[in-house]
Amino acid sequence: MRILLVNWNDRENPHAGGAEVHLHEIFGRLVRRGHEVDLVASGWPGAAPRAELDGIQVYRSARRYSFALRGRAAVRHRLGQRSYDVLIEDLNKIPLYLAGMTPLPLSVLVHHLFGSTIFTEVAWPVATIVWLWERPLPWAYHRAAFQAVSASTRADLVARGVPRDRIDVIPEGIDTTVFRPGAAPRAAWPTFLYVGRLKRYKGLEIALRALAVARQARPDVTLTIAGQGDDRPRLERLVRALQLGEAVRFVGFVSEDEKRRLLCQAWAVVYPSPKEGWGISNVEAAACGTPALASDSPGLRESVRPGETGFLVRHGDVRGLADRMLALAADPGLVERLGRGARAFAEQLSWDQAASATEAHLRRVIAQGG
Repeated sequence: MRILLVNWNDRENPHAGGAEVHLHEIFGRLVRRGHEVDLVASGWPGAAPRAELDGIQVYRSARRYSFALRGRAAVRHRLGQRSYDVLIEDLNKIPLYLAGMTPLPLSVLVHHLFGSTIFTEVAWPVATIVWLWERPLPWAYHRAAFQAVSASTRADLVARGVPRDRIDVIPEGIDTTVFRPGAAPRAAWPTFLYVGRLKRYKGLEIALRALAVARQARPDVTLTIAGQGDDRPRLERLVRALQLGEAVRFVGFVSEDEKRRLLCQAWAVVYPSPKEGWGISNVEAAACGTPALASDSPGLRESVRPGETGFLVRHGDVRGLADRMLALAADPGLVERLGRGARAFAEQLSWDQAASATEAHLRRVIAQGG
């Protein structure tokens, strides 16, 4: 197959996250199976306009905020340069509405849609634009097939008017040979970890407030925050306001090796987001034998099995999250039991299986002509 793939970022982009891990794990494997994949993505200051990553030919155009306006022209240019069998729009920011610009069979890959959660991230005028921008999605993509990374995402699409029979759920995978126990021993004191982008909509202030509550009973409980993003200054101010001092450590961007070390050291990862496509950090932690404490929210509830790989807490419930942190802090045996269950869960997931399911999905889309 000759595949034209469109996503806002490639994995080298400083703003890359879990969606880009997914993209390169899946489509890099399809390249190794003999398929040809071109990727149109945004650039950043100093980025090369062309790159080859995992065998994928990457064409960068515009920047993070201008890609919404210039991305369609970049896609049109690629369509004029060669012929493709299928177009895939990886919809993890806002839709580019590519369906109307080509008769090619089209598949839309969806991690999650912002919906009303965008109002927690940006000022209401911008949030309103994003919210409205998503509204025509079922009509504008009426001829497209969809790939959803979770049943939660499929349910969101169905609620918006996308027919259920046009949506294939293809869960994400994990490389359990890379993410595995043993990169570092478990920390001697109750250490919790967040790994991901520092964005307001991720709900990290909930984890900080829960930590403050937990430390009233256990002053040795700490939180490490790994990642970068524009919400860091606000979070640092909150740390000072809560008088958490050295109990919270911001380590910024970390290498893959350092991430694995932090995951193995942690007593649990925390993921207090109101909505995700899947929650890859939970699964990376699981593969390292580390439990997860996460919001009982769409996507995250599928990457955590309560009582088996960690616990889910009602989103926004500071006291509930603090209680779960204290329960783990008081019982290292529980941490290890959940960690073993988490590893067993991760071993059931496979990027190869996800790539095979994606390959089969695309063949059906091409055979059906849309």
